[in-house]
Amino acid sequence: MALPPDRIDRFARHIVLPEIGGAGQVTLAVAHVALVGLGGIGSPALQYLAGAGVGRFTLIDDGRVELSNLQRQTIYSERDVGHGKAVSARRWLANFDGEIAVELVDRRLTRDNAGDAIAGADLVLDGTDNFATRLAVSDACVASGVPLLLAAVGRFQGQVGAFAGHLPEEACYRCFVGDAFDADDCDTCAEDGMLGAMSGWTGTFAAMHAIRVLLSGKAAFGDPQWGRLHLLDGLKAEMRSFHIAKDPACRACGSTVPG
Repeated sequence: MALPPDRIDRFARHIVLPEIGGAGQVTLAVAHVALVGLGGIGSPALQYLAGAGVGRFTLIDDGRVELSNLQRQTIYSERDVGHGKAVSARRWLANFDGEIAVELVDRRLTRDNAGDAIAGADLVLDGTDNFATRLAVSDACVASGVPLLLAAVGRFQGQVGAFAGHLPEEACYRCFVGDAFDADDCDTCAEDGMLGAMSGWTGTFAAMHAIRVLLSGKAAFGDPQWGRLHLLDGLKAEMRSFHIAKDPACRACGSTVPG
């Protein structure tokens, strides 16, 4: 695939980077990202992934824009209040880059429908705020063989990690949190306050990590860092990370669970 002149001009500052180059930019142009959750993380992540040249998105969110969202959900404006987030996000994309292909899923994901929603994606980026949805998406990614990038934020703290539980030696998200949070009432990311800029830091870090995953094997920048969870601390202005081991007894990806 060759990029047309106008796309080369648009992404010139990527292409001149040796770590990305023309091959990396072409890889992004044909990449398909399913973005689950279009809120505080999904908004800045979408902006920078679209800006990076990702060519196709599935936008998944069943919520509507509220006035209180505008403090951190950067793709929306006052005119979007009361409208569906998925539709409003598609409108933002259309205004930003008309070449991007977009599909909408405006329903809440469950264990029954998550697989269909992410079908065909090269990467799923989950920025939702409840464990039941995260685990349903994670299990669907394992079953479908799709990498998962999960990001979460609350108050002054953020988390970003890439999971490939479909691979024999790599952990999935369930290996990390276990089975205690599958119920819909286990939404432990309660609305207890959040610095808007913290959402931006976490979301843009997630976008950068998504580019790493998408470019794995295609460009020098591609380093997915499977199973490594990055912790962002907005109060101390620092980061740390640790590795999550695969759980042999994990019911989604483990090797010791009866078939």
